[in-house]
Amino acid sequence: MRTLPTRRTARLFAPAIAALAALSLTACEDGTGTKDEGASAPVSSPAAPQPGKTDSGRPATTTPAPDEKAEGAKGTEGNDKAAQDDANASDSAAAPENRVLCNGSNTKVTAQPVPRPLNHMLITVTNTGSKLCDLTYYPVLRFDEMQWAPTAAKETQPQAVTTLAPGESGYAGVLLAAADGSGDGGATAKKLTVAFQGRTPNSDGGATATPPLPAKGVYYDSSLTVTYWQQSMDDALAW
Repeated sequence: MRTLPTRRTARLFAPAIAALAALSLTACEDGTGTKDEGASAPVSSPAAPQPGKTDSGRPATTTPAPDEKAEGAKGTEGNDKAAQDDANASDSAAAPENRVLCNGSNTKVTAQPVPRPLNHMLITVTNTGSKLCDLTYYPVLRFDEMQWAPTAAKETQPQAVTTLAPGESGYAGVLLAAADGSGDGGATAKKLTVAFQGRTPNSDGGATATPPLPAKGVYYDSSLTVTYWQQSMDDALAW
């Protein structure tokens, strides 16, 4: 017959139960059991890239904002249009119908003897009009009432017609007398008339000019020769 445990027997088992509980607590603390790990450690965020550099460390390319691109394109377009307008205006001004002949009505003419080359004079024609004007061929000179016109040195003919914009000047050189005295029929002139040629040789180019001469006059002889109209003073006096 099985007998029930007495209170004495229960007291004998109490120390064993307490020891078992302590053993279970020790197992939890040494990591073999489940324990509360506490709050999660914060996760480090990746370092922010430095200004002006990419994540790889190479310089970053700056992309203009849409408005900046638009402004740049607009500025380029405006510059191109202005340049085209200038070119069109230049072409229009140079068109044959907008060009005139240089003559006494739209220019200022001066005649001045020069020390070098010897026995030479420089004729200067300045465009005082508002259009391009052409100096065609060479000046036709007449001192006082002379009945002949000096010839032009063929070797001085330029490759193109001398054209003057408003305010620009063209030039012609004049050999007044032979330096060695070989010329004949010498005379001293007090007056000079400059005639201009048209689009064909020896045609009428319009109004003449009468530039003043030095008070003592200008000596010339049969060697009197002129150059073709030149774009530069040096070319006019190089002959």
